Amino acid sequence: MSVLTRDEAQTRAQLIDVQRYTIDLDLTRGADTFDSTTVIGFTTRTGGDTFVEVRPADLRSVTLDGHPLDPAALDDNRLPLTGLTPGPHELRVEAAMAYSHTGEGMHRFTDPTDGETYTYTQVFMDDVQRVFAAFDQPDLKAVFDLTVTAPDGWTVLANGVTEHLGDGKWRAATTPLLSTYLVAVAAGPWHSVRTEHRGLPFGIHCRRSLAPYLDADAEEILDITRACYDRYHEKFEEPYPFDSYDQAFVPEFNAGAMENPGLVTFRDEFIHRSAVTDTERQTRAMVIAHEMAHMWFGDLVTLQWWDDIWLNESFAEYMGYQTLTEATRFTGTWVDFGVARKAWGYDADQRPSTHPVAPDAVPDTASALLNFDGISYAKGASALRQLVAWLGEKDFLAGINTHFRRHKFANATLADFIASLAHHTDRDVHAWADTWLRTTGVDTLTATVTEHTGQTALTLTRDGSRPHRVTVGVYDRDLIDGATLVRRELTDLDIPAAPADGEHSLPGPRPALVVPNDQDLTYAKIRLDPHSEETALRALSRVPDPLTRAVLWNCLRDMVRDGELEPLTYLEAARAHLPGERELANVQGVLAFARTQIADRYTTPTERPDALALLTDLCTDLIRRTEDGSNPGLRLTAVRTLIDSAAHADTIRDWYDSGSVPGGPELDPELRWRTLGRLCVLGAVDDAVIEAELTQDPSATGRQGAALCRAALPDPEAKRAAWDAMFTTDELSNYLFNATAQGFWQPEQNDLLRPYVARYFPDAVAVAHRRGPAIADAAGRHAFPAHAIDTHTLALGESCIEDDDPIPALRRRLADQLDDLARALKIRTATAAS
Repeated sequence: MSVLTRDEAQTRAQLIDVQRYTIDLDLTRGADTFDSTTVIGFTTRTGGDTFVEVRPADLRSVTLDGHPLDPAALDDNRLPLTGLTPGPHELRVEAAMAYSHTGEGMHRFTDPTDGETYTYTQVFMDDVQRVFAAFDQPDLKAVFDLTVTAPDGWTVLANGVTEHLGDGKWRAATTPLLSTYLVAVAAGPWHSVRTEHRGLPFGIHCRRSLAPYLDADAEEILDITRACYDRYHEKFEEPYPFDSYDQAFVPEFNAGAMENPGLVTFRDEFIHRSAVTDTERQTRAMVIAHEMAHMWFGDLVTLQWWDDIWLNESFAEYMGYQTLTEATRFTGTWVDFGVARKAWGYDADQRPSTHPVAPDAVPDTASALLNFDGISYAKGASALRQLVAWLGEKDFLAGINTHFRRHKFANATLADFIASLAHHTDRDVHAWADTWLRTTGVDTLTATVTEHTGQTALTLTRDGSRPHRVTVGVYDRDLIDGATLVRRELTDLDIPAAPADGEHSLPGPRPALVVPNDQDLTYAKIRLDPHSEETALRALSRVPDPLTRAVLWNCLRDMVRDGELEPLTYLEAARAHLPGERELANVQGVLAFARTQIADRYTTPTERPDALALLTDLCTDLIRRTEDGSNPGLRLTAVRTLIDSAAHADTIRDWYDSGSVPGGPELDPELRWRTLGRLCVLGAVDDAVIEAELTQDPSATGRQGAALCRAALPDPEAKRAAWDAMFTTDELSNYLFNATAQGFWQPEQNDLLRPYVARYFPDAVAVAHRRGPAIADAAGRHAFPAHAIDTHTLALGESCIEDDDPIPALRRRLADQLDDLARALKIRTATAAS
């Protein structure tokens, strides 16, 4: 598919203005295609040529101002419009469009539980042309009139309130001005819970087979929605700009959620069929808050071009966490951000593929798609948090409200945003933006503590160029309980752009622990002074503040990744301190890093059994400590990690056969499939057991579990079948592809998998070219042989990028995977040399 360049978009925006789309979709035409009729009213400012985008299965007819155009003129996804005269025009396009099974365009899904079918759109970036013809760029906003014909018994949801006209015909209310990528439809026999809040219709929707699980959580979801809605109206002067607020939890959704105005779509894994921790409920709540923030920043005011995607995502990310903390029972959201989400940004920013939060130039839509990463989300949100700390929340919100007032129902740029902030402060926000948003990489703040004649001084040495406002925490050992640390003081320090270093007096004797960036208000790696590092390793769980502990865990994590701390030392710290950790987000973040990175990647094959044994021992201890039922979330986390870390089948096979962990929890569907997956890896079961479990749980998640389990079997025929399903037949949906890929590569099966490592690179390139960006991303993210940590895999991957012309989505994933692989090799080498 031809990608739209920035130059082309600018040229088209100078030539035309789009007023209205009138769209009619017929979803009753069968399982393969739907009918799409689009009438576009637009005005040409001067005479000239342009094009409209459409990707049909069959382009039936095109008329411009009543005159037919030749459908054969369609070139890939572009239909030329030549000889346009100044003034108004009407373009009519009739086509049959293909349903998608990769989460792009109009996705169609049949629920294996009850046979019901659902469709929904995901038209972000440039996929609207898979649904209807459009001038597909964000700065050509228009109003949309939509009608949909759907099968009997279906409900149609859209950006505006929908009305059933009879005979399966639905009409949506006319929208305000929207960008094409924000148009949304979700149609099917939805189970719905509806209410009103402050006169606005609210609705939450899911597949019928998930109805009991939605109903169980409906009040929690709606309470979060109401609380965020009210808090945003306290922060923002512009009222919510649309006529309703629906949240649809849809199947096989590629992202976490999508901010379609008035109809937010979420992945339906957020409707929990099995037990979850409170941290996972908090994550769902954060996504609800994040998407609602987009109604203002992204939907009311929209980026002009994709180089400013951070304006959407960083703002919503920051507001999601901050508003959840202010308005709901989830008051510790920044801990989870610090120990888990922020690491996503740090990792991305240290790869060769890093880019500024606000890149200077994004030449086309394919390049733009690559910027939806830890930098645009986690680093950008961290930068905004630092901006608020430096600027003050009052001035920040005043600038935001000026931005909304100036650009509502229009488009804006970074320059517009900075100008709105500058209107309310004497601080040099332009210089701040240059140093924070136009640069790449992670600064490192290294603490040095010195004593001279009874005086203690702190020096923070910065490796980098950004100014920072940080809080330094100073801790002493408790005089009664020497193992416990007590905070002596918190001190705010400004580290200017130059000079980089500065000495700061610390009143009193030398502290036991000094923590730069104690409240995690800036975005920087930290290094402790040697005495503080020793204290942290010995007493981390006795630090009083969970956010401070998250900062310290991140420090240790970064040191492992940079080859400055042995992986085993990190594991030993986890073993020592997680039993005393009171914040579940910290436990989950540390265990995830220990299991997926240290055990599977940073330890050698000969060291890995000891790493898994340590994790198993730790989780057994956590399970033992929670036998009284006092901390079900901690117990569930420990059970999950023990299952994933089991090197022998005996214990987890007993759990699987009995249907319960002794003392609880019972094995719900998620735990049963998790346990069965590990048993498959260990070769303790065969396909008959998988088939029996699928018979018991024939749901969509059951099918995904079965796909993962079959791919995980240490059997040559099972591996061949899984490989063919991923890379040959092209029949797997996006979720079944992901599940198969997640099961395929297992460190325990190195000998069996070795021949597939070389096959991966050409086969991934081929499937990406055939199936497009969503599957390309999945092939690079989930199907990459991440366990094969050796120079041979690195050389194969580098050759693939250089010689095999992978599409951009796959090229980016491969580059990131290879950089992570090279880092793992360096860590192993450093460990061996120590």
